[in-house]
Amino acid sequence: MKIQGKMFLWLSAFVLAMAILYGLWSKEPVGTTALFLSFGLTVMIGFYLAFTAKRVDAMAQDDKEADVADEAGEVGFFSPHSWQPLSLAIGGGFAFLGVAIGWWLLFFSLPLILVGLFGWVFEYYRGENQNQ
Repeated sequence: MKIQGKMFLWLSAFVLAMAILYGLWSKEPVGTTALFLSFGLTVMIGFYLAFTAKRVDAMAQDDKEADVADEAGEVGFFSPHSWQPLSLAIGGGFAFLGVAIGWWLLFFSLPLILVGLFGWVFEYYRGENQNQ
């Protein structure tokens, strides 16, 4: 995590330099503000990663002698057959389409989003996947 923290902090220095250069050169407030906000976000992420790296054990990416297999292991748990992301994607698609076509389309997308969201959250509380 030390490497990621350093990368984001160097990136924040670059974004700050570009924000100052862009602000002085273009005199355009919206882009300048966006670049300064990007600087703030990269500083927050870099600080978090550097702060966390001091409290956790060194990972394989922090070791110059490490192999790819040193970080091998379980990545996490992924639901093998969930239909909920499809409902969320269709509902989200209709919601964003509603911005372009008309706000009335949000009335059709909101139930799809809610069904997908609640189904995803409570997926392992009922049915064949219920924990005993």
